[in-house]
Amino acid sequence: MVDRPPAARVAPSVLVGDVGGVSAETPKAVRAATAGPESREGDTSAARRSRGRALVTGIASSLAGKAVGLAAPLLITPVAFRYLGAERYGMWMAITSLTAMALFADFGLGNGLLTRLSRWYAAGDRRAAAREIASAYALLGTLAAALLLVLVVTVQLVPWPALLNVADPVVARDARAVVLLCFGAFLVNIPLALIQRVQYAHQQVAQSNLWQAAGSLVSAGMVVAAVATHASPTLVIAAAVLAVPLMNVANSICYFGWQQPALRPHVKNVRAPIARGLLRLGSRFFGLSLLSSVALNIDGFLVGRVLGLHAAANYAVILRMFAVLALFVTLVNLPLWPANGEALARGDVGWVRRSTRRMVCLSAAAVTLPALCLVLGGNDILQFWVRSEDLERVPAPLFVALAVWSILVAVAAPLFMVQNSIGLLGPQFLGWAACLVVAVPLKILLAARGGLSGVAFASALSYGVTVLPAAIVGYRKALATVPAGRPNSVEMEHDDEYGARHRRCPA
Repeated sequence: MVDRPPAARVAPSVLVGDVGGVSAETPKAVRAATAGPESREGDTSAARRSRGRALVTGIASSLAGKAVGLAAPLLITPVAFRYLGAERYGMWMAITSLTAMALFADFGLGNGLLTRLSRWYAAGDRRAAAREIASAYALLGTLAAALLLVLVVTVQLVPWPALLNVADPVVARDARAVVLLCFGAFLVNIPLALIQRVQYAHQQVAQSNLWQAAGSLVSAGMVVAAVATHASPTLVIAAAVLAVPLMNVANSICYFGWQQPALRPHVKNVRAPIARGLLRLGSRFFGLSLLSSVALNIDGFLVGRVLGLHAAANYAVILRMFAVLALFVTLVNLPLWPANGEALARGDVGWVRRSTRRMVCLSAAAVTLPALCLVLGGNDILQFWVRSEDLERVPAPLFVALAVWSILVAVAAPLFMVQNSIGLLGPQFLGWAACLVVAVPLKILLAARGGLSGVAFASALSYGVTVLPAAIVGYRKALATVPAGRPNSVEMEHDDEYGARHRRCPA
């Protein structure tokens, strides 16, 4: 059985019309298949317009939301630092860095749900979508509860003050409470954050981004209010870390309570086969995330081993600037994921081709200009930003190599969004595995000969000969699996009340 995301097809149990007609309960994909050519053309045009609007608003809201998300910590930092003191604030940041290392804690289930729900959205099968959502919440809710139990049991056993190197005994007394708060909020938010994937899958990207931006603003406001009321330091930290899960709760209540009550998670909709399918697809996303993360973040270790820690520190600062470009690429292209899934489920391959070409050009153009600015004035920007004599002057070839790497990443990102939308991860696995095999020895070799510039050129070259070709091959393979002009009939695993599985959409 091929573990693919759900395809747009009929679940016979939801058909209630006569043999010769199509009822109001029939999924959209079936109504499109049984309608005449003019009706299908009108449905396709309407879907394209709706999809295009959602994509534009999604991109704009993603950029605006991330701007708010970056601005909020800038507001919190000086207020919290002065109120908490250097050691307590440093302890909090050290614990936060540990939670940041556990970003893959949902084991890819969020991405798996996004991929599968996008297909059901196109099919119009709300009951199947409700089962996917309920099964995902059941899985991640159970995982979060188990991890919370482990946290509560072990928080007193781990010598956190010593582990965090806390010297002040007053601060040390609060160490375990802060650990419980930070890790507890992180674990609780694992299932709560699924609401964002649900909204993305239903192309309500702007709505999701607004809620996330609101969470950042509420976090900043709660911290300022806690400081203004002279709350205890632990309460100030609690105000910062609990705002995001609380906003996800509010978002979930509004969405499932009023907007989409039919999709509300309920235990009666949990299905073991669907949960297993989510786990399989999610584990593949999880493995791919780990592989790409290692390939992208191994530079610091290699530079430190070959050129020394001083060079590693300089290289890390330079990479931080180009990481902003990579973040921009992700924000711009992420709304493509559910849009592509819905389009391919409808068989609208033409729209996917056109939008992908446009997004490749847009991403490359948007990255090229700031990358060129960094090539021409990167040293001045670094000196203004860091203001340290330990930061060495960066040679121009280093900036050029990282600029080329950034442009290659921008070109590949829209191609990956097409593959992610149908769960086609094999080419990406091969690409990133090959990148790791090629990049490590090449970076060591060029680092010894060309210093940091050699490492940067090795990054661009290895990405260009492994990951980018894999992106192109996977993109073409993804489009080839979908018959143009008709609903996708990819075989999938599904379980209705009759226990039926592996059904196809009559094309």
